[in-house]
Amino acid sequence: MELHLILLFMIFASLVAVEAKDLISSLIALSAAGLGLSLAFLILKAPNLAITQLVVEILCIIILVRGTINKDLPLVMDGRWLFNTFSTLLFIGCFLVFAFFSLGQLPNFGEPLMRVSVNYLSGSLEKIALANVVTAITSKFRSYDTIAEVAILFSALVGVLAITRKTGKLHEK
Repeated sequence: MELHLILLFMIFASLVAVEAKDLISSLIALSAAGLGLSLAFLILKAPNLAITQLVVEILCIIILVRGTINKDLPLVMDGRWLFNTFSTLLFIGCFLVFAFFSLGQLPNFGEPLMRVSVNYLSGSLEKIALANVVTAITSKFRSYDTIAEVAILFSALVGVLAITRKTGKLHEK
């Protein structure tokens, strides 16, 4: 049930992002959809994807806000502060309600989630001969996930550096 609510929230936020008249409102709605995706990953028991989604989402939104903050501010310049305040409080309220219901469904800390984790913890040090269980799991059992996460973070870093660079290419005369 919670996953369906989060998916509806993501669809609504995506529609708002597409239909918004100004860029800042579109970015806020886009970040809400990304936050919903991160919560969906948490419900689906994929915390590594949720953390990666949050990091990439935060970096991209910061870059996009930096690029659009001086270009498009009709709501602030029109003096519609009452609408801005109400929509902000509505978004915060919706976020807190969704977070309350979503985070309430997470298991208590220390409870085993799956039987596979028992196999990871019981035999990883003997099978791999590494000093740390976390290193053994990420390097041997979950190596493809780790490589994909590193590739995502690397591409986000390259995107940040490409957008925030100060000098462009010099035109040859």
